[in-house]
Amino acid sequence: QVQLVESGGGLVQPVGSLRLSCAASGSIFSIPAMGWYHQVPGKQRELVAVITSGGTTTYADSVKGRFTISRDNAKNTAYLQMNSLKPEDTAVYYCNAGVITRTLARTDYWGQGTQVTVSS
Repeated sequence: QVQLVESGGGLVQPVGSLRLSCAASGSIFSIPAMGWYHQVPGKQRELVAVITSGGTTTYADSVKGRFTISRDNAKNTAYLQMNSLKPEDTAVYYCNAGVITRTLARTDYWGQGTQVTVSS
């Protein structure tokens, strides 16, 4: 089994910054890709950013230039640095990892979600 533990959410004023972390642990052989999604009530979960183990990144248009995704492969941890936050960034943020386990099975895992609220 694999667990994803997120941290770093909270309340921040507009144009402020937050840094989210997602640590994966368990029966891990490798993690080809890790990403962040967000979801607001009544809407589908949407991709925010994803990073491969080689460092290739992809961002939603709405966050380009403001958010930066990174990862520490040795620690199986991904980060999302969020700058210039806007009220419309308010959502629950979920970490996702596409994991190849030690039995060489590939499975997607999700974190529990962390609330980010941008408000004055």
